[in-house]
Amino acid sequence: MEPFENNDFENGQAPIVPEEPQTMPPQPEPQPIAYHGAGTGRKESPYANSPYERVEPPRQEYVYRPQTEPPVKKPKKTRKPLWKGLLAGALAVLLVAGSCAATAAVMDEHYEDNMDRIHDYYDGQIHDLQEQIDSLSKGNAAFTRPTDGSAMTPAQLYATSVNSVVAISTTVQANTIYGPTQGSSSGSGFILTEDGYVITNYHVVENATAIQVITHDGTEYAATLVGSDSTNDLAVLKVDATGLAAAPLGSSTDLMIGDMVVAIGNPLGNLASTQTVGYVSGIDREVSTDKLTTISMIQTDAAINPGNSGGPLFNMRGEVIGITTAKYSGTTGSGATIEGIGFAIPIDDVAPLIEDLISHGYVTGAYMGVTVTNTDETAAAKFGLPTGAYIDGVEEGGAAQKTGILPKDIVIAIDEYTVSNVTDLTRALRHYKAGDTATVTLLRGGKEMKLSITFDERPHTSAASSDIPEQQGEMPQSGDFGELYEYFRRYFGG
Repeated sequence: MEPFENNDFENGQAPIVPEEPQTMPPQPEPQPIAYHGAGTGRKESPYANSPYERVEPPRQEYVYRPQTEPPVKKPKKTRKPLWKGLLAGALAVLLVAGSCAATAAVMDEHYEDNMDRIHDYYDGQIHDLQEQIDSLSKGNAAFTRPTDGSAMTPAQLYATSVNSVVAISTTVQANTIYGPTQGSSSGSGFILTEDGYVITNYHVVENATAIQVITHDGTEYAATLVGSDSTNDLAVLKVDATGLAAAPLGSSTDLMIGDMVVAIGNPLGNLASTQTVGYVSGIDREVSTDKLTTISMIQTDAAINPGNSGGPLFNMRGEVIGITTAKYSGTTGSGATIEGIGFAIPIDDVAPLIEDLISHGYVTGAYMGVTVTNTDETAAAKFGLPTGAYIDGVEEGGAAQKTGILPKDIVIAIDEYTVSNVTDLTRALRHYKAGDTATVTLLRGGKEMKLSITFDERPHTSAASSDIPEQQGEMPQSGDFGELYEYFRRYFGG
């Protein structure tokens, strides 16, 4: 260590001289204890340099020595006597047989009771049917019309209604190039009253010199023509008889498409009392008759053939709701046969006329004194024009002239009855009698007017009413201005 020179101290303090380290005598390095796993690739034990010596307990070797149990002696089974087993089996068989016998007896008794009840039920049914069969009188079963208005089956309807249907045979006088000749025709009808009034079509008795009415039981009566109306194809006959089976009248207004209906008549003139069943296929069908008149009819698929004309169309309550009149027949342009299209006059449309024919021999209904045609519905829809009954002409001194109705007017309503065509006008007039007053709504020059009219009595000398609808021509598809003007002025006047 070097001495400080000149006693040079800093801060007046003597410097601190570090002490020299003391050297320790060398000690022998510890000998590592060999690890039992050393050199086998395993890591050295962390306790390899431990001063403690590891002492392992001596290994013990285990030797498997299976233990054996001394055999157990099974007790010997004592066998039961054979007769006991047989006895138990016999008892089991008897028990099962007894149970089966008891069950069979109960089931047999129950089955016999059920069969007795079934036999009693069907015996009663057969007895009732036999009573009905025994009470039959030439097709008329002992079945009474329900008083509650309930529907009947077709068989029940036939039984209650067939006696009200008649066959009609006429002798017709015709003039030919060879002179007068006689012929015959046939049709159908129905009894309206017990004292002998019979309803049929006008075309059935047209030009007849003699009329025979044959009832269902085969009785023939000479009939007289009370009155007829060719416009509505309606005729009323009278036979000298009482106590006849009258057919009740129903309402055709309540009919709906799909309602079942029944027609009974004399098809072909030699198949009397034939019944056909069908449905209402359409309502308010405009049908042109042989008299070139148009009548609103009921369409049905019930078979209607020549000879059925004038017969009744029944609803399923046995009420007359129509008079069978016509059918479509023939073939289409493609050669297809037309079938199942028949027509009947609605009974509500002719009921007031029947009263007039019985009381006066002709129809005394309301009469306007005009000739009318239909407006063209296609043209009206195309140009936004109204539809109605177009006035072609007005009779001098008639009800229409007195009211102020003019040619070229278009009638669109009478009171609350809407008029879209001639058929609507004819149907509306059936609600009135001669002398009744009504309000007529019409169009004149494109303006709506209302006039009050008092109806006259329809003349009975004419075979056809002047209110017969007459179809007008279609709108001109070509031509000069004058032709188109003539067509449209019926809407606007001028």
